[in-house]
Amino acid sequence: MLLMRRLSIFTTIIFSVTLLPEFTSAVLANGSRPEVLKNVGFDQKLNEQVPLDLAFRDEDGRAVKLREYFGSKPVVLMFMYHECPNLCPLALDGLVKTLKLLSFSVGDEFTVLTVSISSAEGPEIAIEKKQEYLRRYGRAGAEKGWHFLTAEQASIKQLTEAAGFRYTYDAEKKQYAHASGIIIVTPQGRISRYLYGIEYPPRDVRLGLVETSAGQIGSPVDQLLLLCYQYDPVTGKYTVAITNVLRLAGLATVLGLSAFVLVMVRRERVGSIKKEGIDNA
Repeated sequence: MLLMRRLSIFTTIIFSVTLLPEFTSAVLANGSRPEVLKNVGFDQKLNEQVPLDLAFRDEDGRAVKLREYFGSKPVVLMFMYHECPNLCPLALDGLVKTLKLLSFSVGDEFTVLTVSISSAEGPEIAIEKKQEYLRRYGRAGAEKGWHFLTAEQASIKQLTEAAGFRYTYDAEKKQYAHASGIIIVTPQGRISRYLYGIEYPPRDVRLGLVETSAGQIGSPVDQLLLLCYQYDPVTGKYTVAITNVLRLAGLATVLGLSAFVLVMVRRERVGSIKKEGIDNA
């Protein structure tokens, strides 16, 4: 009876989960786009194998194959060009800001490949940009894991097509029209995630890296977060998986009630034993 009275005092714990709606701007139909933008964007090619035998030049002018950067760590891949006057600097700024907020470090837990889509650019400008962004990133050892690659048009074309990155050259403005985003690739070279825009939420990048690495990096907390969030290929973001959150909340409720009942039962037993001892005395 005492246990029942105490349980009646216990109020139900309510878990409220608030979801902020994801708003996305309407995409213009091809017919309403300027001609130069009709072939610009991302085609998501999840699980597509990146051609690892493609030839590039690194920032030091060394001839390299893409496979040199794969094998043990996930790779963050970004397409841009160094003489871009507008979008590329913003995207690189956003990437650096995000990387600085991660506990994971470039070169230790993952690799970053910044690939120029302009065959006119070479190692001279690539090394300059690498030094600039490494200085801004400010972590020791990152030079071994962040590479600025240039190549001939054939290699650029094969890689961008495999990655679903569509761009075009505006001869009138002498600029490339292209989309902005990063692609997370598995250590084996398969495309795993696309994150769009010029700013990349650290949570999304972290979860993408943990998921892409098949659990080789991250913490138990990261694994728990992966249960609460799921990747939305339409928005290129990780959104709250409400069903999983409610399941976890329900489990927490059950565990909390079970613990409460055990404590109450133990207290009642101790009380009964003490009372029997007094009565016997």
